[in-house]
Amino acid sequence: MSEELTGAAQEPQQNNVDLFGNIQQRDIAGEMRSYYIDYAMSVIVGRALPDVRDGLKPVHRRVLYSMNEMGLKYNKAYKKSARVVGDVLGKYHPHGDTAVYDTLVRMVQDFSLRKPLIDGQGNFGSIDGDSAAAMRYTECRLQKIADEMLNDLDKETVKMIPNYDGSLMEPSVLPAKVPALLVNGSAGIAVGMATNIPTHNLGEVCDGIIAYIKNPSISTKEMMKIIKGPDFPTGAIIRGTKGIYEYFETGRGSVKVQATTEIEERKGGREAIIVTAIPYQVNKTALIESIVALVRDKKVTDIADIRDESDRRGMRLVIEVKRDGNAQVVLNHLYKHTQLQTSFPVNMLAIVDGRPRVLSLKEVMKAYVKHRQEVVTNRTKFDLNKAQRREHVLAGLLIAIAHMDEVVAIIRGSKDVPSAKLALMNTFKLSEVQAQAILDMRLHQLTQLSSAAIEQEQKDLLKLIAELQGILADPQKILDIIVNELTELKKNYGDPRRTEIGPDMTDFSMEDFIEKEDVVITISNDGYAKRIPLSTYKSQNRGGKGIIGGKTKEEDFMEHLFITSSHATILMFTNRGRVFALRAFEIPEGNRMSKGKALVNLLQLTGEEKVTSAVAIEDFNPKEHEGEKAYLFMCTRMGSVKRVELDQFANIRKSGIIAIGLDEGDVLISVQMTYGQSDIIIATKHGKSIRFDEQEARAMGRPAKGVRGINLSKGDEVVGMEQAPREGEQPDVLSVCENGFGKRTAFSEYKRQRRGGMGVITIKTSERNGSVVGIKLVDESKDLMVVTEKGMTIRTRCEEIRSVGRNAQGVRLVKLEEGDKIARIAPVVKDEEDTTEA
Repeated sequence: MSEELTGAAQEPQQNNVDLFGNIQQRDIAGEMRSYYIDYAMSVIVGRALPDVRDGLKPVHRRVLYSMNEMGLKYNKAYKKSARVVGDVLGKYHPHGDTAVYDTLVRMVQDFSLRKPLIDGQGNFGSIDGDSAAAMRYTECRLQKIADEMLNDLDKETVKMIPNYDGSLMEPSVLPAKVPALLVNGSAGIAVGMATNIPTHNLGEVCDGIIAYIKNPSISTKEMMKIIKGPDFPTGAIIRGTKGIYEYFETGRGSVKVQATTEIEERKGGREAIIVTAIPYQVNKTALIESIVALVRDKKVTDIADIRDESDRRGMRLVIEVKRDGNAQVVLNHLYKHTQLQTSFPVNMLAIVDGRPRVLSLKEVMKAYVKHRQEVVTNRTKFDLNKAQRREHVLAGLLIAIAHMDEVVAIIRGSKDVPSAKLALMNTFKLSEVQAQAILDMRLHQLTQLSSAAIEQEQKDLLKLIAELQGILADPQKILDIIVNELTELKKNYGDPRRTEIGPDMTDFSMEDFIEKEDVVITISNDGYAKRIPLSTYKSQNRGGKGIIGGKTKEEDFMEHLFITSSHATILMFTNRGRVFALRAFEIPEGNRMSKGKALVNLLQLTGEEKVTSAVAIEDFNPKEHEGEKAYLFMCTRMGSVKRVELDQFANIRKSGIIAIGLDEGDVLISVQMTYGQSDIIIATKHGKSIRFDEQEARAMGRPAKGVRGINLSKGDEVVGMEQAPREGEQPDVLSVCENGFGKRTAFSEYKRQRRGGMGVITIKTSERNGSVVGIKLVDESKDLMVVTEKGMTIRTRCEEIRSVGRNAQGVRLVKLEEGDKIARIAPVVKDEEDTTEA
């Protein structure tokens, strides 16, 4: 029953098929595949990808050909762009006026093509992203170099094909003396593939092709000595040659392009970044907007102003840096976050023999040379045929002149032109062409004078014919012609490179662009940091008043000061036991009067968190202590200590990491780098100190809280910690009190104790001295840098500070103004070039 129903249901279907007779069953997947492939190949070959021979897509070729047919040469008057667009649309490219006009506009723009092919008059857009005016407002004509693309079209050098409706013929490719695919590049997205070919310098490309013709096996490295790399119309700098080598060799690669910049010094110690060229295809207006967005979002905080001062003389983008900002660091951030630095992905995909192929540089040159060989050969054949035809005619004319009376009699005796032609052919054994040429001549030309001229012309033609035949017989002569044409092309249209080739910035770290020098890093109580070259400070005698080391607010004062290299990594420890890493050169350079840069703009501090200690690390795996690990030894205000291996701090994220676990109310106050062979000395505000072996505190993990270092009396707190070698020559302990008094004491006077004791007296904290502000280990080769709460700084020689016992009150180190107190101290390596100031 079911089979009957099924058969009944199928019968009408079969009847319908038979009724129309033109319906066929097909697999829909196969049909879709077939149609899509046809569509894809149409887009690939007929629209989106350039031909390797002339470097043009069909629409570019049609625009140039149509303008040439309209007579819009470089030395003729401009015509409306709308007229050109209409001609191209109506005759060759029925794909919409926008597509044609956009193509025309791009061929005008000197910031899009290295050698523009069309000369435009009017608004054809700008590098700021402004669009061109409507086609009815602009005018155009061909550039002179476009003639080099179109010359010899009339000599049957290329194959002509029917246009879209078969009513006209158009060239399948242009003769293209200019190697346009390399010179002007190309970009396009087809179906399942895309091309992106950079522009190159015309002179270099001509030299490179000549070198290839002379040595087809030339290596890529040798070619790179001739063609340096892309030469973008917008200039800028290419960083590194690795990407250039890759696409020269394989057709694919990535080129890093960086804006051309310089840093200018401005009044008041300010700096400004001047941008004079931006990467290819970067919109300048969008670039400025992206920089403004970075400033608005506080991702880059040191930019004070940005101005576009570009004019007819060229690009000039001015980025003003704040007074306490570091222009090089700002520029580095802009390279990272904006299109001041971009990557140009190269994919040298072009149509070769009707199929898309990715080509190496030498393969592109090979295709160009092959095309030019065909063009020169066809042109030579055309000229040869033309010369042979003319020589053939001249030979007939000379026969007519030699038998002028008979020729005239035959013509006069003939009833019509065909009979006269036949009579001449039979009488003088002439061809039909020769006979017709004699009939076409005027009587006055059949003279002895014209005979001499014709004989000379024939002689010249025979010489030309021999020369042309020699060219066709010798392929090397054709190559020589191509070399001569390229040499002439370079001479007439070559110009200097616009894009520099520089070293890859990734091959260098940031410090390679920062001078290595000793610097003073200062951090104020309110969290302002700056670096100052150490040479700014000069030694003074003990008791001097000093020079201003930093301008602070009335309630602020300098809290941290240390000497290090500008290349060092500064580990900054906070009161909450976290640590941040900052390169010394990333701290803005200031002067003695500036207050510095707020750390909240440099570090991701939260809430009431502030930096309480800092350590400069030049190497996280130091080599000067072979076989010994490096440690960070920490001490808190409540007397806890902890030892952690240094390499645990080698990779610190921007948001910081835990350095030590703290009890409520405790603060991390000091961190020292050790190698497991030191004694630790801890000093307190009330003048107590304790010395013990660092190994009494075992190495722990970063989050651990540590162990007891010193047992504090009521109201006392730790003010400093230092480390020194257990044995051998040891430095002196320098203790400094808040009222400007201090002393040196031999380290040996501090007996080694067990960790966790009450300690011994290090200096008497009398009313004259005040509380202890810190201790440092020094010797007579060191100077002492002292910073007061009001920002005064003095540098004095440690050898001038008398060495006394632990119980002594010490001597005056600094003459303080009324109400001022010492805030921080730091030892300094003495500079022999320092001068002494009274």
